[in-house]
Amino acid sequence: MGIDNHNHRTTTFVVIGLAAVATAVAVWYATSRDDRWGGAKKGDGGTRKTSRSSSSSSSSPSGRDAGSVDSGSTPTKSNVASSSKSSSFSSSASPAPTAATLSTKSSSSDDNDNKALHRRIEEIDRTGKALFKEKRYVEAAETFTEALDLIESRRNAASIASPPSLHSDSDTPNISNVAKSSLTRQIVTLHNNRSAMYEKASLPDLALADCDAVLDLDPGHSKARARRLRILESQHRHAEALVEVCALQLKFMTDNRDKLRLGLPVGNPPVAQSKIEELVTLIQPGEIERAKKAIEARDEKERPLPSTYTITQLLTSFSGYNRWMSEAAKGGTTAKFTSQIEDLLDHVPRKNLVAYADNVAMKATLLLQRGKRYAFEKDYASAVKDFEDAYALVEDEGGKDEVDHGEAKLEIVKAMEKDDYARLLEWSGMCKHLRYELKGASECYERCSAIEPENTELLVKRAGVKMDEWDHSAAEVLFTEALALNPTASDGLLHRANMRMLQQRVSDSQNDLETCIRLYPNNLLARLRLATVYMAKEDMDGANRILDQAEEYDPNSSEVHCYRGELYFAKGEFVNAREEFEKSIRCDPTNPTPYLNAALTLVNIQPEGGPMMPPDFAGAIELLEKTIEVDPMMHQAYLQLGQMKLSMVTDLKRAKDVVDLYDKALEYCRSPDEMKDICSMRILTVAQIDAAHALHMETLNLR
Repeated sequence: MGIDNHNHRTTTFVVIGLAAVATAVAVWYATSRDDRWGGAKKGDGGTRKTSRSSSSSSSSPSGRDAGSVDSGSTPTKSNVASSSKSSSFSSSASPAPTAATLSTKSSSSDDNDNKALHRRIEEIDRTGKALFKEKRYVEAAETFTEALDLIESRRNAASIASPPSLHSDSDTPNISNVAKSSLTRQIVTLHNNRSAMYEKASLPDLALADCDAVLDLDPGHSKARARRLRILESQHRHAEALVEVCALQLKFMTDNRDKLRLGLPVGNPPVAQSKIEELVTLIQPGEIERAKKAIEARDEKERPLPSTYTITQLLTSFSGYNRWMSEAAKGGTTAKFTSQIEDLLDHVPRKNLVAYADNVAMKATLLLQRGKRYAFEKDYASAVKDFEDAYALVEDEGGKDEVDHGEAKLEIVKAMEKDDYARLLEWSGMCKHLRYELKGASECYERCSAIEPENTELLVKRAGVKMDEWDHSAAEVLFTEALALNPTASDGLLHRANMRMLQQRVSDSQNDLETCIRLYPNNLLARLRLATVYMAKEDMDGANRILDQAEEYDPNSSEVHCYRGELYFAKGEFVNAREEFEKSIRCDPTNPTPYLNAALTLVNIQPEGGPMMPPDFAGAIELLEKTIEVDPMMHQAYLQLGQMKLSMVTDLKRAKDVVDLYDKALEYCRSPDEMKDICSMRILTVAQIDAAHALHMETLNLR
């Protein structure tokens, strides 16, 4: 049990990042009329009609007004400073003009041309706005296209007249920085206004193309990104829309970086958190399906097993644990069984079916016994392999294509002792359950129940499979049947209490646990779960009392110290919580939960340097990495580690490591909820990285 294992809800958020605001890509336009150089440089100016995005469906605007036109699309006055008139040349006898004289003349001519261009653009812009007010959106878009074409023509003419010097950093010759800036702002505004017209006219691809043109020049242009978000949403392109949401949020937080670091108010973010959650939810099904297919593509026997600690905790929760452990301890060593297996005859002819079945049954029985011994020694990987190999022999998997396959299976089962066959089915069901092959687990347990219909432990194990399938109704029926056969079945009471906690039937869970403790006062698991019930009821004194009793039975229990740490955590006593988690780790270093809880505690402890000092994220990351090392299936560790790492990476290439971390986590997911959590964080992380790239950011780190 982890600190937030109960009533857990994954919170998605855009990680606050630290980066300088990306500067707009400068577009240089030339105005020199010197035509000594040939060759025109073709640009895309205002005639660009295609988008990086390629959907043809129409959009229906949502959110803020889709068609608002920038009121300051063109300056009232030209931003290009005028120059004094240059002197005319008197005659051919006059001295040859100097370079400075030519430059002055060219500058004056350029300024006049720029002024004329600006005046014409202003006239066109006013016409476009008037058409917009009359809701003549396509005609308004055409006027903005006319203005963009004028700028493009001017740029091409200038390029022909005077191409850039080989030593110049600019691709637009003889134009002042002020003029360049002014033209760039005009191009951005015209594209933005035209995209608004296209959106209003239900021409989404053209609108997206103009948004792209704006963002090429000004990656932080909020209106273009907001419009792009609306259109992508209307076209159900949710993953791309999420990138735009993240870009808007990242720009907002970057612009307000200093205030955020100081804890000062910054107003509402540009997009509500609910929009992020909505888009992630819409993207999830596709991502989950992709992850499921990847898992299903693996062979059943390649699916990873839970950690040694987790398997031990599961096995000890069943009432028959001590019995089979005692039998395994007395039955002999693994070396003994290995020797007996090696002494068996190989390749007994199948045509002598009785002798063949006897040999196979003997080998399966020896593998079963050796597997139980491996389980006794907690070598679960070897135990599972023996159980699976024994089951394959009894099922005659190697002869499934033979004509006598069915007869051979019957002969093999007949040759085995009834109890050995039942135990093999039971252990095979457990192996399949551990690999989360739930259908196969149910089949094995049901076949075993047919042999031993009054075996309550089998009914409890079958109920456990139904719980993992989230079929609580079927599980309830099986628990009821088990406890009707044996009202004192500790495993029936314990596991039903767990299910009732999942169903938030806290009082019913408490009743089962208290009954179990009355019957079995030394049942440590029941006491620990009861402490959890009291914590869920916010009865911290009651939880503390139960933990004191549990500690009397086992003072060196890793679980007792871990649960007590969780109690301190719930009370906000983080230093005491950390001490208990450290004790828990010392008691059993293979228990993954205290590493996870210690990491969460560490980020809640106020550093000695004061409230402005960041928490010990490095220490927390180390503990989370240790959690995954001890138990690769601890999905909560992946969630926390990914968020912390993403917030601390110093470059976006390192951020890709977080995506790889979530991909690894998906390989170990065992339930729909775990897969949903990991997929959600992966979706959001990919969107944040793509958004940061779009904004020309180099990191997501705010510090």
